[in-house]
Amino acid sequence: MAQPIPSTRKTRMLGVDLDLIDYDGVFQILEHWRQAGRRNYITMTNPHSMLLFHRDKDMRRATARATLTLPDGAGIIFGANLLGYPHSGRITGPMLMLKLCDWGRRRGYRHYFLGGQQGVAEALTRRLVERYPGLQIAGVSAPHWHPSRGARDKDVIEKINAARADIVWVGLGAPKQEKWIAQHRDYLNAAAMIGVGAAFDFHSGRVKWAPAWVRGLGMEWAYRFAREPRRMWPRNLDGLRFVFGVVRQRLLKTFNANTSPPFGTLEEPLN
Repeated sequence: MAQPIPSTRKTRMLGVDLDLIDYDGVFQILEHWRQAGRRNYITMTNPHSMLLFHRDKDMRRATARATLTLPDGAGIIFGANLLGYPHSGRITGPMLMLKLCDWGRRRGYRHYFLGGQQGVAEALTRRLVERYPGLQIAGVSAPHWHPSRGARDKDVIEKINAARADIVWVGLGAPKQEKWIAQHRDYLNAAAMIGVGAAFDFHSGRVKWAPAWVRGLGMEWAYRFAREPRRMWPRNLDGLRFVFGVVRQRLLKTFNANTSPPFGTLEEPLN
């Protein structure tokens, strides 16, 4: 008999409902989904993806439909502290992948890896199996899918379901991975799909992951910016916009004027 699902602390930040729980809480919820035959998905939200939530209506719908939305990024925890929300620290996509692969192997979890450039998912699974002996790999795919096409990846759906995957890791980058997950959830039998972005590149060795001490300080954004300034500067600019938005939400909360989302309606993009 499935255990009662653990409770989460739902809090709203810039219009996004967050689950400020810890890794163990995530694992308990996943096990509940698995035992109960649920089909759900998890989104990892950082300041950049939170700004995409306001700019892209499909990203907004995909995030709103997620069963869990986790605080991926030091900026989210900064916002939680400023707004007075209790939390258990951040949960990053790369670390969640490692911890869940370790935790799940003792329970027979089957993992499917979808995304990355050609060969990245294969390199990722080789490294994970070396690190976690007994890890069950259900399969890998690198789909050529674009949200504008609208069509589902029928071949990938059949492959994942035939592989009896419990967890489907999706590394297509935001907002593409969130849109893929939202569009395919109802057709997959996996207990959970999880969008993890750069985790594929980090754990395959394609891109160098920030050292542990940098991650401990919550400074991955600075490390990645130093290595890829052209690619990362728009995201860092979003970080500044995020801080402005959280400060504004705090002021509205202080003066009891937060009767509407801090950016007006959720249909208005953040400029």
